[in-house]
Amino acid sequence: MAQAVLPLFALLLSAAILLAGNGLQGILLPVRGALEGFSTHTIGMIASAYSAGFVIGCITMPHVIKRVGHIRTFGVMAAVAACAVLMMALVVHPAAWIPMRALNGVCFAGLYMVIESWLNHQASNTNRGQVFSVYLLVNMVAITLGQMLLALGEPAGFTMFALSAMAITLALVPVGLTRAVAPAPPEQVQLRLKRLFELSPVGVLGCFFVGLTNGAFGGLGAVFATEIGLSVSAVALFMSAAYLGGALAQMPLGRLSDRIDRRRVIILGCLLAALTGSLLLALGQVRSGATWPPLGPWLASLSTPMVIGLVVIYGSCIYPLYGLCVAHANDYVPREEFVEASSGLLLTWAIGATIGPLAAALVEDLVGPGGLFGYSIVLQLGFILVVLHRMSQRTARPPSERPDFVQANPSRSSPASLSLDPRAPDDAGPARGPFDDGERDAAD
Repeated sequence: MAQAVLPLFALLLSAAILLAGNGLQGILLPVRGALEGFSTHTIGMIASAYSAGFVIGCITMPHVIKRVGHIRTFGVMAAVAACAVLMMALVVHPAAWIPMRALNGVCFAGLYMVIESWLNHQASNTNRGQVFSVYLLVNMVAITLGQMLLALGEPAGFTMFALSAMAITLALVPVGLTRAVAPAPPEQVQLRLKRLFELSPVGVLGCFFVGLTNGAFGGLGAVFATEIGLSVSAVALFMSAAYLGGALAQMPLGRLSDRIDRRRVIILGCLLAALTGSLLLALGQVRSGATWPPLGPWLASLSTPMVIGLVVIYGSCIYPLYGLCVAHANDYVPREEFVEASSGLLLTWAIGATIGPLAAALVEDLVGPGGLFGYSIVLQLGFILVVLHRMSQRTARPPSERPDFVQANPSRSSPASLSLDPRAPDDAGPARGPFDDGERDAAD
């Protein structure tokens, strides 16, 4: 393991610093927006803007990397992303935040793509799985630490924005000083969503559904935590606990899905998420003055550690669902088409994550605190019905004919990471973008 990872230390360090800065920004903006009196719908638009920008970045960044190379792309995107954060600190208004957050999405798609394609270039077929595992671990730790940084300062001031911008800028240092050879320009793959849907309707619809629900929680969860009276440090812990619960639950649920029909595990996750979400919905309503007999008195008396415990369970249900849906889809996808299929699923998730915060914000405006979870419950129960219908139409492949489950984190990775996945073919080659005609442009 050490032999595989040590040569990549500089790249992994850059990734960790970058992810921490983005993790802090992701929780800082909704909290600051709530303090400034932004409506829930406006905060949802800001969250959606990032996902929309990320989709655009996944499409356009391979062309930028081909034109100017990896290091220049990384430098430019880091500089622009840091400036966008500082602009949001200087101009605290939705008219500035929405385009700046979209610009951040474009930049971070490029930043992740550079690091992940570089990691894939440095890894070999014998250690690719180890490198991928370490990268996912760096993802989990860095994002959690980044979110917890919110507890160190006052979100109403300039400091937290400056800290996020500093982290994004400092990520340049390890990449700038690394002696690792830059990879070849990325190739792009054809994207055939119709074929992918024909191979696995549950996989495609599931990734879209997960984008709708998880994107909504990522964008508005901190607003809910603020609405129920949690302190700034508790809000940071609330969001980090959900993410950490999901990260820890991925492998146990994934291993279970390797042994039984994955769709049964997907149903289990959705059902438990709906049940836990019901309690969080009721909690939001009770804290806003509504009555929920006989749960009202109990919910009103919940301590902060108990609320954190609830969201850990919720996160452990919702966050593994993307990896389960991808694994189910790849049970039916030929291995040589893995990168193409997974790129399509990632794009499908990102489209859902663009719509999700907006839709959830509308429900929140109608229902009040906790409406985010009411929105998610409806989708989770609806998707269970879809999965049950598909189970009646097609039997699962036996475990011996399916690739093993692999962890996934769609919100903090680009299509370039897919070539690192152990399920990818051994000749997966350099990083690939989400779609194009498959022909390489000439590098300048």
